[in-house]
Amino acid sequence: MNNSLGIRHIVQFVLFVTLQILLMDNLVLFSTGFSFIYIAFLLFLPLQINRVLLLFLGFIVGFAVDIFYDTMGIHAAASVLLAYLRPMVLNLLTPRDGYDTNDSVNIHIMGWRWFLAYALTLILAHHTAVFLLEIFSLEGLSAAVPKILLSTLFTGVVMVILQLLFFSLKRANR
Repeated sequence: MNNSLGIRHIVQFVLFVTLQILLMDNLVLFSTGFSFIYIAFLLFLPLQINRVLLLFLGFIVGFAVDIFYDTMGIHAAASVLLAYLRPMVLNLLTPRDGYDTNDSVNIHIMGWRWFLAYALTLILAHHTAVFLLEIFSLEGLSAAVPKILLSTLFTGVVMVILQLLFFSLKRANR
């Protein structure tokens, strides 16, 4: 990982966690749908990142959100789960020719179908973990399912908007 790449990811970490804490905490859809924008940090990391580093970063980003939300490790656990599942999902979605070493998670490079399958699968896993750990019983499952589904859609739309705004077509053609 070169120095500019490392700095770019540090800036993304700070930006996504700050946006989560200051903006997204107050942005709730129908009192049911929540957007956890901080997971964009994990989703947008390079495809060829070391798995141990990915798990560590998952813990760090989740723990940072847990500190401000006072959620006792729920986001850390869900983020580590997302980081654990990410390489498996990438293997399932590998194009016929494989990934290039320079490929990144970019809707313009990988295409809409690939990005939506990748993002929505991991977002669904993350949100399921968050809301099931929050209720910590199967009795509240009927209340958690709408939260999981609406939050997954809400976060997915936010991820697509982030990709379209900040990951330009120009950068994809480099």
